[in-house]
Amino acid sequence: MARGRLITIEGLDGAGKSTLAEALARELTARGEAVHLLREPGGVDVSERIRALVQDPSLTVAPRTETLLYAAARAQLVHERLAPLLARGELVLLDRFVDSSLAYQGAGRALGVDQVRAINLFATDGLNPDRTLLLRIAPDAGRARQRERALAPDRLEREGEGFFARVAGAYEDLARADPGRMRTIDASQPPEGVLADALAALADLLPAPAPRG
Repeated sequence: MARGRLITIEGLDGAGKSTLAEALARELTARGEAVHLLREPGGVDVSERIRALVQDPSLTVAPRTETLLYAAARAQLVHERLAPLLARGELVLLDRFVDSSLAYQGAGRALGVDQVRAINLFATDGLNPDRTLLLRIAPDAGRARQRERALAPDRLEREGEGFFARVAGAYEDLARADPGRMRTIDASQPPEGVLADALAALADLLPAPAPRG
């Protein structure tokens, strides 16, 4: 049986990752695909508990501790869900994966992208996405969207402009270094435009839609 496909969605907070993931899941399900939609950190019980911990704004978490917690949540998700699903030939849509840690902890926390990559190589047993959709949005536009949601910001969302500028720059560097895997999409356009661009970026991995009529 052929290995399944792992499609990850990346970008700054407020870029619309969850909105795109849900729209893609609906579209691909309508095409007859069996789609598994997961998020990071989370997706399984252990990882969801770690998610609550790292997002808690009442906690002070050291940057290295934060990095290791994200990697631990990722390791559990790979072991419990991703590896079995991909081994069965399934299609997985994942809201964030290793690139998030490279950008947020490697660059945002200034721990070093290569150091954070090494930790995650161990955590994921070398698992790589087949395609990554990077939603590009200016940091201030992403923050404005977050404020519109009227939700209390989590621990990372409370960081300053410099932090998010470093994260955005790291995402751009990652996309330039791996253009075959990472496809950049303008996240400032309406959701239907983002979905259309995402489907175009995934066309070689997905079956064509059935003709209508």
